[in-house]
Amino acid sequence: MVNCPRCDAVIDVDEDELDEGDALICEECGANLNVSSVSPLELSPDEDTDDDADFDDEDEEDEDFEEEDDEDDEDDDDDEE
Repeated sequence: MVNCPRCDAVIDVDEDELDEGDALICEECGANLNVSSVSPLELSPDEDTDDDADFDDEDEEDEDFEEEDDEDDEDDDDDEE
């Protein structure tokens, strides 16, 4: 057994069947992982995976939320007059 380097979940694998460079997917967080070492068994996040993609999506959601707040504020100003 080995832990996911991204979410620390336990990944149950047959260590004897793995070779350096093999690809795995964490069932908990969905991260693409590579076997970076077999003795001791170590996993590393796939280099092709864009770690910043998650943050970009969150930033876009925050901007959308802020725009909605601004529209609500404008409606409130009209009600006050």
